[in-house]
Amino acid sequence: MKIIEEGVKYIEVVEAVEELIRRRGAELAFPVNVAVNSIAAHYTPAPGEKKRFQHGDLVKLDVGAHIDGCIGDTAATVEVGTSSWSGLVEASRQALYRAISFIKAGVSLGELGGVVERVIRSSGFQPIVNLTGHSIDVYKLHGGYSIPNYNNHNPLRVKEGLILAIEPFATNGGGTVASGGNSNIYRYLKTKIGLKPELQQMARSVERLRRGLPFSSRWFVKEIKGSVRDLRRMVSRGVLYSYPILVEEKGGMVSQWEHTIYVKENGVEVLTERTGAD
Repeated sequence: MKIIEEGVKYIEVVEAVEELIRRRGAELAFPVNVAVNSIAAHYTPAPGEKKRFQHGDLVKLDVGAHIDGCIGDTAATVEVGTSSWSGLVEASRQALYRAISFIKAGVSLGELGGVVERVIRSSGFQPIVNLTGHSIDVYKLHGGYSIPNYNNHNPLRVKEGLILAIEPFATNGGGTVASGGNSNIYRYLKTKIGLKPELQQMARSVERLRRGLPFSSRWFVKEIKGSVRDLRRMVSRGVLYSYPILVEEKGGMVSQWEHTIYVKENGVEVLTERTGAD
């Protein structure tokens, strides 16, 4: 991720990645997330945002693309100009690949979470226990399976044919996240009777174009020609869900790695692994 450098604006990186996805013939499954330092997940820049990466930042870039509703979800962590957190970065990366090598049809979710937990704890860090991986369905980013980052003793077993997003989060903090401020990420819920006509039209456009997948305030302003105020009004009426920023409860640094996999009888196929030069 060479584009993430000191002084570069968050929005420049996010929009470059989003444009690359579209140029390659796919669509966004969700806005590109950029989560810095103690922010674990759920942040994308607002329209015109000026925030820049700083020396020493620990940056999680979470990317989702889809073709006809078939979703790939992947994430990686980099440091800006330093290697102060290389152990933390490596803990979540190793946990991801150890989990991938462990998964096959019949493995329980608790056992899988235990693999992630052991790798992270043995590296001297904590897994974030209230963030999970997830199964993926067509046009549905979070399916019916939650993949824990610790052994929660869930006996539910992984089935052949499942699409799973495995995403270990590691921290030097307390091991849980809490809700913070506005992430600039939204999802359509339902149209409400009595909504003003202009908001009703916007809501229908969002429903038609996103089909239940998350979207950003940037996209809403550019494509729907609405405003941030319109978004707030629709959130207050229960038409849209506003995702909160998720922040490590004790202010700890957070790393994340993620791949989407297809479960086979005796292993997996990694669907989001890079296969060639860009």
